[in-house]
Amino acid sequence: MCEFGKLGRLASVLLCSAAMLAGTGWGQQTPPYRLTLQDAIQQGLRANLNVLLAGSRVEQDEGSQTRSLSAALLPRVNAQVYANYQNRNLRAFGISVPGLPLPSVVGPFSNYDFRVYAQQNVVDLSSYRSLKAAGQALEAGKMDEQDARDLVVRAIAGLYLNAQSAQARAQAAQSRVTDSNALLKLAQDKHGAGTATGVDMLRAQVQLANDQQALLEAQNAYKHALLALARNLGLDPATPLGLAEPLRFQALAQEQADDLLPGALASRADYLSLDRQRQSLVEQQSANRARYYPKVSVNGNIGELGRSIGGVATTGLIQGQIDFTIFDRDREGEAQQLAGRLKSVDDQIADLRRGVDEDIHEALLNLESASEQVSVAADGQSLAQRELKMAQDRFTAGTANNVEVVTAQDELARAEENYILAVSAHVDAKYALARALGDTEKNILKFSGNP
Repeated sequence: MCEFGKLGRLASVLLCSAAMLAGTGWGQQTPPYRLTLQDAIQQGLRANLNVLLAGSRVEQDEGSQTRSLSAALLPRVNAQVYANYQNRNLRAFGISVPGLPLPSVVGPFSNYDFRVYAQQNVVDLSSYRSLKAAGQALEAGKMDEQDARDLVVRAIAGLYLNAQSAQARAQAAQSRVTDSNALLKLAQDKHGAGTATGVDMLRAQVQLANDQQALLEAQNAYKHALLALARNLGLDPATPLGLAEPLRFQALAQEQADDLLPGALASRADYLSLDRQRQSLVEQQSANRARYYPKVSVNGNIGELGRSIGGVATTGLIQGQIDFTIFDRDREGEAQQLAGRLKSVDDQIADLRRGVDEDIHEALLNLESASEQVSVAADGQSLAQRELKMAQDRFTAGTANNVEVVTAQDELARAEENYILAVSAHVDAKYALARALGDTEKNILKFSGNP
């Protein structure tokens, strides 16, 4: 029994498979791990470079905010210890008394000082507003990270869907090969009994060869889809993978786009990031105006001072300070710059709002169209199966040759492909709607029927 503690499900299964492989020998094939959509999304988020870089940028923004807080509002305390041995030129400092024979150079003498210095801003509105701006910038960075995660989730779900579609085509191709084998056996039996011609048997052989060729192509396409999925999950291309969730149709209740837009704007990370950027710029404008406001601070020091270590005495200083800015041309330039940046963000917000609305409308239209296509394709598939059954019965009864059977097989293959395309389009439309609504991972799993 393999156990790996608190490792993720995918990592546990892969490590367990490796351990089983090492224990049983390289000659035995390891069964593929059946990958769920949720497993694929989690693994993709852990391995994707854009998500990792976005997380690193958030850490950098957190460090910048901490530095801003420390520099502007938190007290600064430092200690200093020094000892010196010096002499002084009194005449260089203008110290002389006419008529008195003062030496020009005094010393040498020693001096020792052990001191702690502290400084605290009491009122500094500009720094306070700058700190709030840094906080909003940090929130914008977190939203950018979430947006990067949403994009990765959407991409991984698309790759998983491609693999599901390829798997469905391979399964359909395998079913057609099975039917063609049965048709060939029937033609051989009837030819042996003298109730079918050699052309019937040859026609069945050609159909089987064509279906086998199509099966090989479908199986190769499925392997390529799994390879692309593994690459984007950060897995070794040699990792044996399979899909735990086959392609299937699940209807989704239709909603009005106008009803979905407010919730989407409250959940879309890219929209929220622009909103936080705007708030940060507003705080920066407040900080810019506060540059002309007075700043109040308190500073002081305390320590031991003396000419010898044994003769030091406690001395100190505490003082209040008010700073005024009288002329600062840079403030006007900064204000103009911030106004331009704020207008740019406002334009981006308005454009993205229209884009989100369009994304929702487009996804709903595609969802409705794909749902209707699935219904039509399902009817076509059912009719094609009935046609094939009737053609097989007629050939078995000897009332027709197998031309009708081969034709019906081709019609069924086309109907199956139409159904796969329709279901894939429907699932992709649900994924697009999940991305348009925000909180992409949660919505994709919800629309896929995952808890």
